[in-house]
Amino acid sequence: MLLEKQKEYKSRKVIKKKQIRRHSICMVSDFFYPNMGGVESHIYQLSQCLLARGHKVIVITHAYGNRKGIRYMTSGLKVYYLPLLVIYNQCTLPTLFSTLPLLRNIFIREKVTVVHGHSAFSALALESVFHANTMGIKTVFTDHSLFGFADASAIITNKLLQMALILCNHVICVSHVGKENTVLRAKVRPSLVSVIPNAVDTTIFTPDPSKRNPDNVTIVVISRLVYRKGVDLLAGVIPILCKDYPQVHFLIGGEGPKRIDLEEVRERHQLQDRVTMLGAVDHNKVRDVLVCGDIFLNASLTEAFCMSIVEAAACGLQVVSTKVGGVPEVLPPDLVWLTEPSIAEGEHTRNHIYYVERNDKMFGKCRASIPAYTEIFENQK
Repeated sequence: MLLEKQKEYKSRKVIKKKQIRRHSICMVSDFFYPNMGGVESHIYQLSQCLLARGHKVIVITHAYGNRKGIRYMTSGLKVYYLPLLVIYNQCTLPTLFSTLPLLRNIFIREKVTVVHGHSAFSALALESVFHANTMGIKTVFTDHSLFGFADASAIITNKLLQMALILCNHVICVSHVGKENTVLRAKVRPSLVSVIPNAVDTTIFTPDPSKRNPDNVTIVVISRLVYRKGVDLLAGVIPILCKDYPQVHFLIGGEGPKRIDLEEVRERHQLQDRVTMLGAVDHNKVRDVLVCGDIFLNASLTEAFCMSIVEAAACGLQVVSTKVGGVPEVLPPDLVWLTEPSIAEGEHTRNHIYYVERNDKMFGKCRASIPAYTEIFENQK
């Protein structure tokens, strides 16, 4: 009797496994490794999770320097680096039909069942969604950013987005503000758009107060150094805070065309010993940079969902951010201080510098208690 029940249980388990459909999923975007950023990290992490669930996943992006052809990453993630023309800020030239032969060949070769495009900035993602629809392949598109409606680049991008999403099966946005923006720009039905916030692996991004310098208040900034990330605001705030607070140091990670503005400010005000420019930071080293700081400063002018402030909060930093886009949706009020995007933002950072100094003794006690809590958690495991 017992043997019969065991056989019946095993047969049900086999049937259940057979019923789970395995998909062949194709992630497409102009933004992927070796380029660094929130979209790149999101695509990589999502691909790894889907591979762990038994699906087949490939990634299509454009060539980066000598990185062309097919490469393999962790867990057998297959990446196609296509020889396409890049025109600006790692975006390919939108031609629509020139990418069709390559994309069609890959979709058929890999037996793709779902095409998932990422970022409205990416012409390659929009074209892949359009071509997949013509081939009868299911499509999903994730919009990671906010766009305007009036300037020339926004008008062109919005038209491309409307054309690509007209037959898209589903659209994902990272915040409710992002959903409203996408619905208006792409003229898609709100019922086809879901809001799925980004997430952070808190087993990787953990606090380590022992790495902080107790004699200084370190303000960390990690982002692309471009206009929309508020680098001009940052360049205005740095000299003011450094003048008023001799113990303040800045740790700035990231690359971009606006880096030269920050370097000019550092040279003009002779802040070489207090403003450290790290350049591009690999994603596996972001946590090591964050734990060195007391405050994380985000000066973005527009943001659908800021991954870096979630990573900073997970590492135990107090976040100061501009109140733009979907940022107010990301963290609860006790973990973030919000302000309007202007030089007056420095006032909020000033207040928090005072807060850090006033509570330095309390932080010292917290640091001392961490080993005890770690031992308790280990014993519970």
